[in-house]
Amino acid sequence: MSTSADEAVAIAKQEVEYRVELFNKMVSSCYQKCIDTKFKDGQLTVGENSCVDRCSAKYWQVVAMIGTMLSGQK
Repeated sequence: MSTSADEAVAIAKQEVEYRVELFNKMVSSCYQKCIDTKFKDGQLTVGENSCVDRCSAKYWQVVAMIGTMLSGQK
């Protein structure tokens, strides 16, 4: 591989690792906020499901806002 191809692969790997880390942090955060740890049922309740939907949407909105701010865009 050429140097530029090696650099592109390294950047792509770094981006994947970053996205996996973001996803894992979101899962952990939303799980702690939304899921009842008594596990009474094998399925999420309507309230838990709604909470997870809201939590994950807000999480990605904040990630997007921070990305925009860091890139210097408005």
